[in-house]
Amino acid sequence: MFTGIVEELGEVTAVESLDDASRFRLRGPIVTEGAKHGDSIAVNGVCLTVVEHEGDEFTADVMAETLNRSTLGALAVGSRVNLERPMALGARLGGHIVQGHVDGTGAVLERKPSEHWELVKISLPADLTRYVVEKGSITVDGISLTVVDAGPDFFTVSLIPTTLDLTTLGLKQPGDPVNLEVDVIAKYVERLMGSREVTP
Repeated sequence: MFTGIVEELGEVTAVESLDDASRFRLRGPIVTEGAKHGDSIAVNGVCLTVVEHEGDEFTADVMAETLNRSTLGALAVGSRVNLERPMALGARLGGHIVQGHVDGTGAVLERKPSEHWELVKISLPADLTRYVVEKGSITVDGISLTVVDAGPDFFTVSLIPTTLDLTTLGLKQPGDPVNLEVDVIAKYVERLMGSREVTP
């Protein structure tokens, strides 16, 4: 489980294409400290398993399902990525509950900078619209953000300078894809309410 508080901006150093998967090597001095085989690290909001670890780099295998449902398939050598280790039990939940399971992808539609923050508009797949509400939480490329406005096929978020400086959202331009994970609590509530028997 993650919180959506990005620990560092890492970099893809190698990509190996396999028959039905890809193997990525990524650099991240903070997240690799103490890392070992089998540990989890979120890469742009996708929970990946450490296969190998050497120095400040680690490798992770990404299966076809993940490549198809996320933006990881578009990563290349030199791509910058958001990295986060799982939350330690008893630690502060700085963002919100993030599973690292991408629900879909959107794209940056517009950026409106101001003196101290920036408003970013992102497209939203139709099947995720019902989970996104004004002032609710959403994960964009692994970043826990608060929804400013929730439209029929888009939402907006306000980004402070720290987020712009320390995450990929400072680099994304209109047309660039992003991974989206909606609030898991909303999905569970929907499932539970849908399974309730209606009594007369």
